[in-house]
Amino acid sequence: MSDKEPEREPIGEDARIDALEERLRAAREREEQRNKPRVSGAGSSDKAGSRALADLLGGLIGGVVVGWTIGWFFDLNPGALLVGLFLGIVVAFRNIIRNSSSSSDKGSDS
Repeated sequence: MSDKEPEREPIGEDARIDALEERLRAAREREEQRNKPRVSGAGSSDKAGSRALADLLGGLIGGVVVGWTIGWFFDLNPGALLVGLFLGIVVAFRNIIRNSSSSSDKGSDS
């Protein structure tokens, strides 16, 4: 530890290092934006599919329950069950077609 001055002057910051750090910072920000999770939730096609599935299952189950109940009360069980199942399928497909045509009409208005 001497009191002498160093023979060389310390090297100042290089402008290239500052530019590199700025580019790295910008690249990190772009990468964070790119990897940010997208909006989660059901889209319109997911909602339409869920609605169609619910209509189909509801029609089938409702038709079977109503047909079986009528068959049980009037002692017509196999026939009434099949008629109820058929009517449930018809109602389910009618609802699916009605919902899909009304949703396509909404899309054409905009």
